Amino acid sequence: MRLLRNAGVVSGLTLLSRLLGLVREMFTAAYLGAGPIADTFFQALTVPNTFRRVLAEGAFNAAFVPLYAGELEKHGKAEADAFMREALSGLVAVTLLIVIAFQVAAPWLAYVFFPGAAGDPGLMALSALLLQLTMPYLLCMAVTALLSGALNSHGKFAAPTASQLLFSVVLIAILAADFAEGERLAFWLSVGVTASGVLQAGFLWIAAARGGLRPSLRLPRLTPQIKRLLELGIPGAIAAGTIQINVLVTSSIATLEAGARSWLNYAERLYQLPLGVIGIAMGLALLPDLTRRLRRGDTAGGAFAMNRAIEVSLAFTLPAVAAFLLIPDFLVSGLLERGAFTAEDTSATALVLVIFAAGLPAFILVKVLSPGFFAREDTKTPMRFSLAAVAVNFILAVTLFFGGLGYAGLAIATTAAGWLQAGLLGFTLMRRGDFRMDARLIGRLPRILLASAVMGGAVWALVRWESAWAEPLAALTGSMAAQIIALLGVIGLGGFVYALACFATGALKLSELRDALRPRRDAASRIDDLG
Repeated sequence: MRLLRNAGVVSGLTLLSRLLGLVREMFTAAYLGAGPIADTFFQALTVPNTFRRVLAEGAFNAAFVPLYAGELEKHGKAEADAFMREALSGLVAVTLLIVIAFQVAAPWLAYVFFPGAAGDPGLMALSALLLQLTMPYLLCMAVTALLSGALNSHGKFAAPTASQLLFSVVLIAILAADFAEGERLAFWLSVGVTASGVLQAGFLWIAAARGGLRPSLRLPRLTPQIKRLLELGIPGAIAAGTIQINVLVTSSIATLEAGARSWLNYAERLYQLPLGVIGIAMGLALLPDLTRRLRRGDTAGGAFAMNRAIEVSLAFTLPAVAAFLLIPDFLVSGLLERGAFTAEDTSATALVLVIFAAGLPAFILVKVLSPGFFAREDTKTPMRFSLAAVAVNFILAVTLFFGGLGYAGLAIATTAAGWLQAGLLGFTLMRRGDFRMDARLIGRLPRILLASAVMGGAVWALVRWESAWAEPLAALTGSMAAQIIALLGVIGLGGFVYALACFATGALKLSELRDALRPRRDAASRIDDLG
């Protein structure tokens, strides 16, 4: 099945990207820890990232891919590429205006996005400076988002996903050089954010040109195709970026509590490992596949693709949920507790991780269910659900944070909003008759849950008796090496137990995975791959 092979390419490279991201976070935790300066840097990075997900990635994953695919089928590559160039020019113009506005208004916007720094003139000045340094990253990401969508529509997933590696590579290089600390380090990391964006945009521009897409910029024009793109893209941007809008709301409030923004960030990096590897990858691969099937009138094939996307996504996500719920302190301390990152930071981050873990299946389902609307050029319905989720998140975040739960209340708000959005998306697709859980999915989900529970019990028991093996290991290899070896050993054992449990219960079948990932050479398969 081409969907799973494409998702496999994206997932493999995304896994590498996320692993590099974990290395980056390990360095960041060691050098910046969790405090006012770290809070400021993480929040300065969150602002352009939110606009990137909402404006660039959200709008063009939701609207550009179906329209571009339609141009390819109806009018051929030349017309489709002309549309791509018009869309690229318009998106660059809009994001450039936003970046310029942020450069001018940063001293005032800092009060909105960094309310916790309001009583400290020095910290407020740093907040405005870092915001100015990181915002040009948005312009670069606008270019990469559109070129990625075009390349994905041609079945090219490797280059867009590989480009994401550059972000972590640049920041790791800055951290590993160990030439700055404190505010100066935050300054250079912010410079590195934008520098990585320039590298990513350049890399994809070259990949697109070599792929025959011939990207270029021109004066924006309001053509009929661009009008249609705006009609779909504006609500689509809001819909696809809901989780990020929620993150921005909660992260801004978090700056009012010292260290809270950092704890939320480190926990986000951990739960976004499966979200990025599985959910986002599956969503990216599903949208063009589902669009092509529906344009051919293959509604049965579209339903099958969505069922398999949900099945595979949950099969690779629920074990991570079990681990996050049962051994959060072990995972956080093994990855982050060194240097400036203290045991108190581990406890706070682990608590947030548990709360986010409860919402992880919902975040995954949002990524998988949304293409069911976008492929039908319906972006307004998900937008309404997104706005409802944002409203719930904001009300809960304010109520719980100021009601005594602090940073934990912010994580609860994000999780609750995620489940609301996933529930609304799934219920509406089923009510319209656009999605039904097939017998295979209904039969597999309890088995996946059972296999995940078995794995969770195994890793919990191993960590529960950590004292029996941790000290001899530390004496043999040294404390830091023992920490990493123990972490990898527990994760490896958990994966092995889960695989055995899956095959024992029938949650996953080796023959199905082999058939899904094996390149097929017969004529029928080639026709299926074209679809």
